Amino acid sequence: MRPDLAAKYDLRVPRYTSYPTAPHFHPGVTGETYRGWLGAIDPKLELSLYLHIAFCAEMCWFCGCHTKITKRYAPVAAYMDALWREVELVAEALPTRMTARHVHFGGGSPTILSSEDFVRTIDLLKSHFILKPDAEVAVELDPRTADEAYVKAMAGAGVTRASIGVQDLDDKVQQAINRIQPYEVTERVVEWLGKYGVPEVNIDLIYGLPHQTLDGLLATIDKAVRGFRPRRVALFGYAHVPWMKKHQRLIPEETLPDTETRWQQYEQGCRLLTETLGYVQIGLDHFAAPDDAMAIALREKRLHRNFQGYTTDSATTLIGFGASGIGSLPQGYVVNDGEVHAYQRSIAEGKLAISRGVAITADDILRREIIERLMCDLEIDLDVVAGRHGSDGSHFAAELASLAPLQADGLVEVQGHRIHVTDEGRTLVRAVCAAFDRYLKAGEQRHSKAV
Repeated sequence: MRPDLAAKYDLRVPRYTSYPTAPHFHPGVTGETYRGWLGAIDPKLELSLYLHIAFCAEMCWFCGCHTKITKRYAPVAAYMDALWREVELVAEALPTRMTARHVHFGGGSPTILSSEDFVRTIDLLKSHFILKPDAEVAVELDPRTADEAYVKAMAGAGVTRASIGVQDLDDKVQQAINRIQPYEVTERVVEWLGKYGVPEVNIDLIYGLPHQTLDGLLATIDKAVRGFRPRRVALFGYAHVPWMKKHQRLIPEETLPDTETRWQQYEQGCRLLTETLGYVQIGLDHFAAPDDAMAIALREKRLHRNFQGYTTDSATTLIGFGASGIGSLPQGYVVNDGEVHAYQRSIAEGKLAISRGVAITADDILRREIIERLMCDLEIDLDVVAGRHGSDGSHFAAELASLAPLQADGLVEVQGHRIHVTDEGRTLVRAVCAAFDRYLKAGEQRHSKAV
């Protein structure tokens, strides 16, 4: 992208993993609200389950996740007691023993669990839900804390996908983000995953990190992809939000790449992954092997986006467990209390630990589909999508008009009620989506940069 456009559109906009987005959730949605929503779910629907493990062995300074640091297992064990009880409470609130087709362990660091507690968690889920034989069971994996026994236990429990945080392989960058993870440490874990038959491996990489150069990032991408042979790659932009995550103040802002360098890192990283390494770009920041299910879903326009990012999971109900766990239901969104002790107290009292949420309207549902299709397909026919909701594209005349600056700069094409994000505009797809966000105040400080 031209440097002048990179500076012009250096915006702060949501990542659009939900709509309305999380800053617009409110405390008026309670645990009792959630209990009622759960009881009203169609028993024939299939669910997606997310389990948030809210602990890490040490803090990575770039981290934007909800997590606590502990060197002892006792707090983790107490937390898992609460999470297991929450699973029971949710299952009791549902109209029947329902089917789940996707299970995702995130964090924090799920690999902080003991092998025994990980297996026990899977067994508990199987006792309260019907896990489909072909269900995807995915685990976010920190190579620094995963040992061979843990990987073996994962495989034995039915894990089908491991997502490995790599971030950057440069020593100076690793020191600057407080995540010392030599290549050999990750390589060893990848070998264990192959040894015990976990079939799918993803890796996560980050651009925009302190002291990260363009050449250094490209070297990391090339070495990691050729060495670990992942089916999917995520190339995320570092979100520097020290006003929200105080530990990020340990990263001096003058060590971060400037706007132009950051754009170059993204664009040349994407080019390396697609043109040289043969991946298909998925939306903004994901990449998949051409025969991967995600690449196929993209071609068939069946790709979706939820709190885990781009996904093939089309479940309309995602249930989140654990502190800060987020759920998406037909009626709206809910978020568990992010403070671990408050979460544990609520569960101990037999309450669902919801701290906030939002009920969604018919207009929200329509705009959510528009935003999701733009994020996934980079194009949309508003008449077709709006027609599914009893409306038409003329309802969005003001939104279409607001895209004029992007259109003038060649970043988006608008023909009638059809929108197409150009190759150069892909980096700003979130800004295109923001035109349809009726809650957003432009440039809100609480959001991350567009790229």
